[in-house]
Amino acid sequence: MALGPRLDIRQSQSLVMTPQLQQAIKLLALSNLEIEAFVAGELEKNPLLDSGSAPDDLPMADGIDRDVDRPTLSAETGSSDDLIGQGLGVGDSPLDVDYGAETFIDDGPGDRMASAHGTGSGSGSGMDALTGGSGEALDFDSFANPEPSLQEHLMDQARAALSGMDLIVAGQLIGQIDPAGYLEANLLETAHALGLPLCDVERVLGVIHTFDPTGVGARSLSECLALQAKEADRHDPCMARLLANLDLLARGALPQLRRICGVDEEDMADMIRELRGYDPKPGLRFSSDRAAPVTPDLFVRPTADGWAIEINSATLPRVLINRSYYVELASGKQDKSAKAWLADCLASANWLVKALDQRQKTIIKVASEVVRQQEDFFRKGVAHLKPLTLRTVADAIAMHESTVSRVTSNKYLSCPRGQFELKYFFTSGVSNAEGDGAVSAEAVKSHIKTLIMAEEPHAILSDDTLVDLLRAKGMDIARRTVAKYREAMGIGSSVQRRRQKALQGKAA
Repeated sequence: MALGPRLDIRQSQSLVMTPQLQQAIKLLALSNLEIEAFVAGELEKNPLLDSGSAPDDLPMADGIDRDVDRPTLSAETGSSDDLIGQGLGVGDSPLDVDYGAETFIDDGPGDRMASAHGTGSGSGSGMDALTGGSGEALDFDSFANPEPSLQEHLMDQARAALSGMDLIVAGQLIGQIDPAGYLEANLLETAHALGLPLCDVERVLGVIHTFDPTGVGARSLSECLALQAKEADRHDPCMARLLANLDLLARGALPQLRRICGVDEEDMADMIRELRGYDPKPGLRFSSDRAAPVTPDLFVRPTADGWAIEINSATLPRVLINRSYYVELASGKQDKSAKAWLADCLASANWLVKALDQRQKTIIKVASEVVRQQEDFFRKGVAHLKPLTLRTVADAIAMHESTVSRVTSNKYLSCPRGQFELKYFFTSGVSNAEGDGAVSAEAVKSHIKTLIMAEEPHAILSDDTLVDLLRAKGMDIARRTVAKYREAMGIGSSVQRRRQKALQGKAA
């Protein structure tokens, strides 16, 4: 054997993540609204892609009739894992059919109302009046005027009440008020920074304390409640002493508070009732962070034969391939680079349409298995939720566990019991009395919450009592587990609940 450098040719096989496969995997993890944004970007980059918004009286760009029967998405046909074994497939028959019509029966109450009243073809139909003739419902939230922030609301009042240097000081203080309405600034440091005496800054802060909402600019909870009590003309010496000892009120030390305030039991109950009517965080009413509504990706509804699982196609973009434009471009004179670019555009468009179709099939296949596994939840409620893992679903539908994980990410399911994230149905198991681990953690939390909500003020349930009650229901869990689940749901301990119910009874 010769010792020295030489060239060898070797043949090997390896799994390569092609750009098309990476795109298909990425599409699985996106929600319907994220898919819409992704497709919008592809429409800008690829001239052969069409949004499919052609008028009804014109032929489609690819020459396919609108009335053609489209294949129905099924849980048994195809999955995203099948894309791994497929090439680009330019010669395969493309899936650029028109998805303008409904793939399923309906997408929600709006579609049922439209089908009940008829769509109408004239311009004066009721649905056209609501949709503006575009087929999409108007977003009435877009017509609402933007609400001013807390700082803007306070500055408008400061401009009307102050001027000159006082207005500058007010701007500095208002800028350091947190969203709850509390002042986070140090008055002495603010006075040094502005080169003013401390009394001037305190005087401006006193003006801010008169602004709406009442209690804004306070430096503590006691000061915030005191400002509201003064506004209601209830800030007498007894109320002042009560506000100075809120820690005793939080501990439920009512006898000690009555001695400090010098009032009887009836007056103390009246003062507590007054405090409960005040707002401890007055600035939150001007919060600009509005919770964005969650749009479901799937609809689940009961039928005579079981459950119907439908994709929310109202939020899915329609993607078609403009083959007439491709033919027009291909028939012209082109150099080698232009032909290669056009071929890449057609291959990319074909793959995108196929990947979107496979994505819908995969989602329905996974959702169908989840509904089958958790059928008791859909029929009887959260107390009957079963432990479920990604591997269980993946093995049942012959997919990889990572594929199921991507499908269930950022996807929401709407059913008669409400709207849930698909991840919600995958919970760990808690051993029951038989030791088969057939009780889900969410079901245990539901039982704990039900027991606590039904407890009487004179019979508060301790964690040990909850353990015994759950064990009688067949759920054998430890006391620390009950405490962990109770704290996760934001429920206080038995001591805290007993004190809270006592205060509620005094204020009632």
